[in-house]
Amino acid sequence: MAIQLQQALAVGKYLVTQRLKGRKHFPLVLMLEPLFRCNLACSGCGKIQHPSEILKQNLTPEECFAAVEECGAPVVSIPGGEPLLHPQIDEIVKGLVERKKFIYLCTNGLLLEKSLAKFQPSPYLTFSVHLDGWRELHDKCVNRQGVFDKAIAAIRAAKTRGFRVTTNTTIFEGTDPQQMQEFFDFLESLGVDGMMISPGYSYEWAPDRDHFLKREQTKALFRQILTPWKKGQKKWDFNHNPLFLEFLMGEQDFECTPWGSPSYSVLGWQKPCYLLNEGHYSSYRELIEKTDWNNYGRASGHPKCADCMVHCGYEPTAAMAAMQPENMGKAIASLFGSWQE
Repeated sequence: MAIQLQQALAVGKYLVTQRLKGRKHFPLVLMLEPLFRCNLACSGCGKIQHPSEILKQNLTPEECFAAVEECGAPVVSIPGGEPLLHPQIDEIVKGLVERKKFIYLCTNGLLLEKSLAKFQPSPYLTFSVHLDGWRELHDKCVNRQGVFDKAIAAIRAAKTRGFRVTTNTTIFEGTDPQQMQEFFDFLESLGVDGMMISPGYSYEWAPDRDHFLKREQTKALFRQILTPWKKGQKKWDFNHNPLFLEFLMGEQDFECTPWGSPSYSVLGWQKPCYLLNEGHYSSYRELIEKTDWNNYGRASGHPKCADCMVHCGYEPTAAMAAMQPENMGKAIASLFGSWQE
């Protein structure tokens, strides 16, 4: 079981509560970016393209806690940059655990092994290690040799010390489906607590935007990769709602929920999605109340949303769809690893 039962029950309760309160625009995952600084320069990421004065800034723990309280999402993803570069990241994580938020600390793995002593294993804390494929491919994606081996060593060390560890893989144009399937087999052999996958999206600040997938390419590629899993031939544990994976395969037709994964950083609350560079609001309330949400998502006709199938917009949609009576059996079965086609 990839998504632990405790988290699934807490998120399910939260979703039901929002529905009972009649709320339409509510967050599921807060993307908390305490810094943009990083120790890598990945070709598919644009975070380090910020000016140097921005890259030097950090959110304080108090600013992080205030954003979490203001937003109210049950899950907090901590991307970056590289969060382990933050001098108070252990204090931030400790405070979020005390608030009983389910935390996914995203890391490239370079600093993970030597940072483990700063943290305590908890059902509320998961290290999410970025791995885009086998050694040659991954090191090419991050523009540095040796990163794959260091990340694998860190995963093993973290698991030995009792931490929850998941992986996060971005799949780009030209990915070999068989190699990716073999890579998933390898990750399972490491004993990871789940795998996350997402199609690459043309983030406008990314140095390399030539290898991102169009919508129909995404569906075709993910069908090739995931069919053995869907047929029960592979027992891969994905840290996703199965409806989201069916969406990637073209078997579900969802619209984006752009307010489902708001992003807060040293610049404020991003309008309206971390993949779009349209400015920032100073408060979460402003983001929700001042954004014309009809202007975003595929149905809006927004050209930058046309090919996007990224988890930050569609995983919240899948979560809400799982609450529908016709889908609840499938969602529940997946928690216990028994869902198959």
